[in-house]
Amino acid sequence: MIVSALLTSVGINTALCVMFFALYSILRKQPSNYEVYVPRLLAEGTSKRRSRFNLERLIPSTGWVAKAWRLSEEELLSLSGLDGVVFMRMITFSLKMFTFAGIIGILVLLPVNCWGDQLKSIDVADFVSNSLDVFTISNVNSGSRWLWVHFSAVYIVTGFICIQLFYFNLWKYFCLTASAISIVIHELTVEIFTHISIVLIFNDAKKLYKTVTQLRSDPTQQKHRRSFSSGLFGRKNSVIEHYEKKLENIEENVRLKQSEASLAGEEARAAFVFFKSRFGAATAVHLQQSVNPTHWITELAPEPSDVYWPFFSESFMRRWISKLVVVFVCILFTILFLIPVVIVQGLTNLSQLEVLFPFLTSILTIKFVSQIVTGYLPSLILQLFLKLVPPAMEFLSSIQGYISHSDIEMSASRKVLWFTIWNVFFATVFSGSILSVLRALLDPKNIPGKLAVAVPAQASFFITYVVTQGWTSVSSELFRVIPFIFSLITRPFTSTDDDFEVPSAPYHKDIPRVLFFGLLGITYFFLAPLILPFLLAYFCLAYIIFRNQFINVYAPKYDTAGKFWPIVHNSMIFSLVLMHIIAVGIFALKKLSLASSLTIPLPLLTLIFNEYCRKRFLPIFVAYSAESLIKKDREDQQNDATMTQFYENLISAYEDPALLPIHYSPDNDSLHTPLISQA
Repeated sequence: MIVSALLTSVGINTALCVMFFALYSILRKQPSNYEVYVPRLLAEGTSKRRSRFNLERLIPSTGWVAKAWRLSEEELLSLSGLDGVVFMRMITFSLKMFTFAGIIGILVLLPVNCWGDQLKSIDVADFVSNSLDVFTISNVNSGSRWLWVHFSAVYIVTGFICIQLFYFNLWKYFCLTASAISIVIHELTVEIFTHISIVLIFNDAKKLYKTVTQLRSDPTQQKHRRSFSSGLFGRKNSVIEHYEKKLENIEENVRLKQSEASLAGEEARAAFVFFKSRFGAATAVHLQQSVNPTHWITELAPEPSDVYWPFFSESFMRRWISKLVVVFVCILFTILFLIPVVIVQGLTNLSQLEVLFPFLTSILTIKFVSQIVTGYLPSLILQLFLKLVPPAMEFLSSIQGYISHSDIEMSASRKVLWFTIWNVFFATVFSGSILSVLRALLDPKNIPGKLAVAVPAQASFFITYVVTQGWTSVSSELFRVIPFIFSLITRPFTSTDDDFEVPSAPYHKDIPRVLFFGLLGITYFFLAPLILPFLLAYFCLAYIIFRNQFINVYAPKYDTAGKFWPIVHNSMIFSLVLMHIIAVGIFALKKLSLASSLTIPLPLLTLIFNEYCRKRFLPIFVAYSAESLIKKDREDQQNDATMTQFYENLISAYEDPALLPIHYSPDNDSLHTPLISQA
């Protein structure tokens, strides 16, 4: 790829980012779009719809940027929980890392690469026609002493990243979240299945009840509607009566389905057990309750809002089989995804395209068209295919046997991350051939050499990938393209008072994306330092945009208590080790055998550092310390009145939503009593 193709891609994506920012600044001020751009504030009542028109609504503004910038970490913790803090820490960590690496890469490594003439010297007069390869380490002459600059940079940046990982200060927040006072015991007796259909009906009833309440309380609302069966001039029906009739029908349907569940007469295979102290609950979890380790399996209970009921009472064997099936499906999905990767790789090679599609030869000779095809189109196509991965992995994780939404989201995050690393990174650098990837992995001695040849060759593709997939995706996160389009389509059929759902942050989609860009930056910082300015631009955009989204859009439905951070840590360590292996191969390929030999201890030292961190920090995320649990228990003992109310609410907190009584209909009191006794 030449410089002009990269500049074309940068120009297109910069224009898209500016357009998204301008549209967001205008559309967020329109009252009809509040449910899209400020749903959290609207639900909390801190933002009101203004019906009065003023010219300021049509003028783009940047006030939201200053508000997002001023958000403190304590405010972020109160808004989005510890997961929001971890997510933003991940972005600030990346900003520090690539600012440091960028200073070394742009000011030191890039000039060294340009001064070389292994491939070709830079044509200053016709700069835009230069190949991007002249800015990479491939252009440094073999055996050159300047390669020791790259060797030093690898050691310095590795040390900086490890220091940043070690001094990640999140432990004070984690200790404050020690709130688990209940446990789950699996494999008790027989099973009962959660009726998802009943839960969905409950949600419909809640929405209808809220609509009826708003109609009764607001005298300005329209109280009548035309009957569609009578035509445009048909008789008027009472809207309230219409909704109340629907509520009665829903309640009758719920009772019929609950009757089916209760008449089955079966008990659940699992149960919640409550303790008077956190220390007691933690002790019970770590004791084996039965001689048979597959019976009476204990784990800390998730928060009531975090419980995932479909797998709550499943047997040990079924959950185990589900995990095996999901692993097999993930592997199959990963292999099948190589097809679009091969297509994308074909687009990056003009000569290959002309051979496969000779009728396109005349079109591809046009300079602007060839720049679009090689510089923008491949990353765009890959981005469209990757949109399918997060929802697919979330679905697979949901049938893997987890009993909490937070576990499902963490599992989906891991799947998406490793799927992206395998299919986007390794499959791309080995030209999309699974046989090439497997051949490299089955011959460990030659892995550094093969990576040293393949990875620098794809530097130009990944630079444009950062611009296309990074800049545009984070800007579209601000604009919220899909929710906005959906709102436009449904707006004629809904009223402004209809119920709406405040979304939660899609960590299973955003965390893997950020970590993958981190892997690209760590891997390519000494190979192709030109990637670093584009990565810094991405993380600066992400820093402002996601803070704004946490303020205005996302509200947490549950919290993992910061357990996403081990995923971040492991990804950084993997990226460092991968970079070291490539460095060993590069220095050997460049006939600098001493530098190659001196790089070999670096991945070993990194893995030793990682093992120390596992011993020092990982237990904090696995279980709460006895010290913090006892401290929280003593604080509870000093608040007897609060804890009494807490224990009373705890009895009904963990009820299956499908078996709760329904209380919405105003005319049928007999429906208010639950079918199942609360005793």
